[in-house]
Amino acid sequence: MTEKLIYNGTVLPMDEAGSVLKPGYVYVSGDEIKEVGLWRPGDERLEALRETCPYVFDAEGKVVIPGLVNAHTHLFQTYMRGVSDHLPLADWLREIIWPLSLAMEPEDFYLAGLIGCIENLKSGATYLMDHHYIHTSPDNTSGVLRAFVDSGIRGHLARGGADLSGEHRLRETAERVFAATDDLLDDWEGAASGRVSIALGPLNLYGCSREFLERAARYAEERSLISHVHVAETSGQIVNTMERFGLRNLELLSEVGLLGERTQVVHGIWLDDGELETIRDRKASVVHCPISNMYLASGVARVPEMRRMGINVALGTDGPGSNNCQDNLEVLKFTACLHKVDAMDATLLPPMDVLRMATIGGAKAMGREADLGSLEPGKKADLVVVDLLKPHISPVHRASSALVYNANGNDVELVMVGGRIVVEDRRCVLVDERELLRRAQARVDALRAKLAARYPVFAACQ
Repeated sequence: MTEKLIYNGTVLPMDEAGSVLKPGYVYVSGDEIKEVGLWRPGDERLEALRETCPYVFDAEGKVVIPGLVNAHTHLFQTYMRGVSDHLPLADWLREIIWPLSLAMEPEDFYLAGLIGCIENLKSGATYLMDHHYIHTSPDNTSGVLRAFVDSGIRGHLARGGADLSGEHRLRETAERVFAATDDLLDDWEGAASGRVSIALGPLNLYGCSREFLERAARYAEERSLISHVHVAETSGQIVNTMERFGLRNLELLSEVGLLGERTQVVHGIWLDDGELETIRDRKASVVHCPISNMYLASGVARVPEMRRMGINVALGTDGPGSNNCQDNLEVLKFTACLHKVDAMDATLLPPMDVLRMATIGGAKAMGREADLGSLEPGKKADLVVVDLLKPHISPVHRASSALVYNANGNDVELVMVGGRIVVEDRRCVLVDERELLRRAQARVDALRAKLAARYPVFAACQ
């Protein structure tokens, strides 16, 4: 069924005009959107289209939006959600993330990645950026990428790496990182009909030497790759680069040549005025992860100021180890509420602004604003239908408000990626979810038992 019609719902195209089409329709042919407009019952052409289209979906009581972009996550952390909910970042890494990730086997990365991809799809994200930095086996990365393919999602995998990682078993030389990235580009770039892309992911600035970062900048520039980097997530990270280089995080990123239009500054909490101006001038994007920042008590990014300055801001869930889920609709409400209370200003970030960050802002960060991020003719048919006929949502005055403040991932009914239906009637159509979850739970139970004797936090899990 190459042609599909979704009609009779509220359509938020997220176009420049901020249109609200009620009732509206989206007509898809192949992997592209062909028409978006008002649905006029009785219109002869539209009625004929409804009668002849092979796939028709009546979206009465529902809202149709572009697929959301989850601009930062760590899919392998699906195995780590809820191990402990009360540790700052450094302790969280040392006591949970590193031990469990080092115990995981290649098949675990596939299972964790597949659950994570499905979770993203079922909460409205058709595109994700996975920052993958656990390379105990090259099969770990291929497992995550197989999960991309098998789930039907679209996205980037940022090949992470650090030569001074706090966990010595995760350290890698620059030669190994860039050779492995070359292999990924050869084997995976453009896979699954163009759904899979590769980015470069220097892990952070406190775990990388200056020489490593300078080589990463040259490598990314030569290959026109996105550079996806944790920056200024905690105040301690600023202290680290000041002591080592006499530079703040963003200043270091700029000096080594890693700051440009294809740079994604992940978190960007502890940035001063000059650093924000530099991001604006270099046309980089900031990836805001409000739930993770609250969960780890890292701080509050200056998102309203960034947007007023013209900086592109995208949204991310961060990994399930610091969220603990990847509910992309939930992120919308946290984004709005965090900044209202931080500034004590209830007028900040109206719903359409939050939705813009989650759609066109994410697409721009990925270099895909020309074909993703909004529902317009000629763009890829990546779209989501959310059911608003729910007791926690209806009655609805404004669909944008209902999406940001009421809806959650359980309300997503239909998801399409490149014209292909991947979620229908709230179920992933490409994967046996129950069997997948059963296999993953058995593996997590075994890993927890293995780690319990050495790490009390795992022994305390019930």
